This record gives sequence, structure tokens and C-alpha cells, in this order.
Amino acid sequence: MQSISGIIYLILIACLLPYVFTTIAKKAAGFKARDNQNPREFLSKTTGLAARANAVQQNSFESLPLFIAAILMAEYMVIPQRIIMSIGIAYIILRIFYGVCYLANWATLRTVIWTLSLLCPVCLLLLVIKLTT
Repeated sequence: MQSISGIIYLILIACLLPYVFTTIAKKAAGFKARDNQNPREFLSKTTGLAARANAVQQNSFESLPLFIAAILMAEYMVIPQRIIMSIGIAYIILRIFYGVCYLANWATLRTVIWTLSLLCPVCLLLLVIKLTT
């Protein structure tokens, strides 16, 4: 088996990406130390850019289980490393573009990018299924 450090980096980046958007949401909303008493309530009351950044971070957390499961299953089933890395990098890039589209309020493009990012882990899992049948 090849080194899995690349896989670990993909998972780490995907897991940290929502926090980038959380930071953007908090900065855009004027988050203060006292707001840390109940940050979720604070963010739920935001509007505009802050609300969109909060939505990106929520959606980013929602997409993580499928991505992580697909990456780990592909690695476990010994899908070629270059395929896992290529699809994983595509997922990360698409999720960044998704966030940019959400922040810019480009709804249609955001939906297209979201769909493409969803297809990345789905493709990995389909490769795993193909390998096992």
C-alpha cells in the first residue's frame, strides 16, 4: 500500500474548510467575545453575507460524512491512489468554489457546483462497488 499521507491531508482540509466559512460569518456579523455565550443563536440571527457564510459552513459539515466515508472506503478497497487523490482534490476545489458562489449569492452556479462536489464521493463509492462485484 502506498503512503496515505495525501489521503489524510484531503480529509484534514475537508474537515477544516467549514471553519473558514464560520470565521467569515462571524467577522461579517461583527461577532464579539460576549457573543460566544451562544454562538449558534448569534449566527442564526445574521443576514446577508454573514448568513450565507453560516449556511456554507453548515452545508460543509453536512457533506463531510459522505466524503470521508468514500475516501476511506476507496483507500480500504485499494482504489489506485491517483484516482482517490484526483477525486478528493476535485471535491476540495469544488467545495471552495461552492463557498465562493454562496458568498457572492450566485444561486444557480452554486447549485451546479454543489452537484458536482456531491458527485465526487459518489463516484468513489461507485468505483468501490465496481471493484467488489
